[in-house]
Amino acid sequence: MSGHSKFANIKHKKEKNDAAKGKIFTKIGRELAVAVKEGGGPDPANNSRLRDVIAKAKSNNMPNDTIDRNIKKAAGEGSGDNYEHITYEGYGPSGTAIIVTTLTDNKNRTASNVKNAFTKGAGNVGTPGCVSFMFDEKGQILVAKEDFEMDADELMMLALDSGAEDFNEEEDSFEILTTPEDFSDVRLKLEEAGIPMVSAEVTRLPQTWVELTDEKDIANIQKTFDLLDEDDDVQDYFHNWSE
Repeated sequence: MSGHSKFANIKHKKEKNDAAKGKIFTKIGRELAVAVKEGGGPDPANNSRLRDVIAKAKSNNMPNDTIDRNIKKAAGEGSGDNYEHITYEGYGPSGTAIIVTTLTDNKNRTASNVKNAFTKGAGNVGTPGCVSFMFDEKGQILVAKEDFEMDADELMMLALDSGAEDFNEEEDSFEILTTPEDFSDVRLKLEEAGIPMVSAEVTRLPQTWVELTDEKDIANIQKTFDLLDEDDDVQDYFHNWSE
């Protein structure tokens, strides 16, 4: 998978996110509320799902008091009750595969907005399962080399001993992969070992990549992603475009 710097993509995403922190905090706030409801309550010590979302919130520079306020609100009012998970799959320009995960309290609004994002980018929403088979669901932890002083072999052994499935070294970062089931445990063990993580989440990794060479195709897929970024209901999206 040379040529695909995951770390560069994460940095690019975060730079975009910095320009729209309110949007990101709204999305993570929903995730916190749902994690409290579905994961087993407001205490992260007893709720691994909530621990993972808190880690995600901190990696996006969400202030601790904002995190605490969202958790208390969810515990007090059950504000996660109204949200449901809906996943959309479809195609962007030149057959690129895109998966969109949402948390919504209004299915019609979300479906309309997601469809609009695909259409405006010269793509289309497909049927459930039309592209998901082209992705593997994995826990992915990225460690930036610039944040890290330990020897690469030591990190690899620590990751594998913690239950990781695979370890990859890239030019600017290390990638640790886990099964979705083992992700929380591995992330927690690395956190306890003091490993700085630039990103840690369960994601969908494409099995193959699609290159776009036409400037119009590139502009269209960016248009789709920009519209998805702007939508509060969209929690994340995954694609196989080789940026």
